[in-house]
Amino acid sequence: MKNLTALPLALVIMLSEGQFTKALANDDPWAPFQFLIGEWVGEGKQGQGSHFSLTPDLQGKILVRRNHAELPADRFRPGPHEDLMVIYKSEDGKSAKAIYFDNEGHLINYAVTFSPDKQTLTFISPAAPSAPRFRLTYQKEAEDRVGIKFEIAPPEKPEEFKTYLEGKARKKLGR
Repeated sequence: MKNLTALPLALVIMLSEGQFTKALANDDPWAPFQFLIGEWVGEGKQGQGSHFSLTPDLQGKILVRRNHAELPADRFRPGPHEDLMVIYKSEDGKSAKAIYFDNEGHLINYAVTFSPDKQTLTFISPAAPSAPRFRLTYQKEAEDRVGIKFEIAPPEKPEEFKTYLEGKARKKLGR
């Protein structure tokens, strides 16, 4: 009796193993990010000297974005801006979240969403009564071009985003 029970179980495991592997291959949590993975350089006057990269890390468990923007120093900013964002799978394994740090002392938690056509990637912070809300959007414009927009909404109007920075980037050749 033991062998007869084990045989169907082994058969089910063997048959489903191929399906499981196929499902995993098609269920890549980073697939929507593929258009953005690589090294990028800013374009135009605002983008001069700016660059960012998005790369898998920790054996593909996370994505890491490193950004450097040549911004003029002022009373709010020390000059060149650098930040690091770690993108990770959410608890349900079906969506992604991100945490952002920069050289100005900011820390922002983001939920990550994609447009239905997977051409727009949006990072949005949660609304909080005493803090501004942030939205960072990457719009695929061509295989080697993206539009980037960073918006801020005031705490009392968390849905009324206003553009703070906007620019374009192109993918480095050979990457």
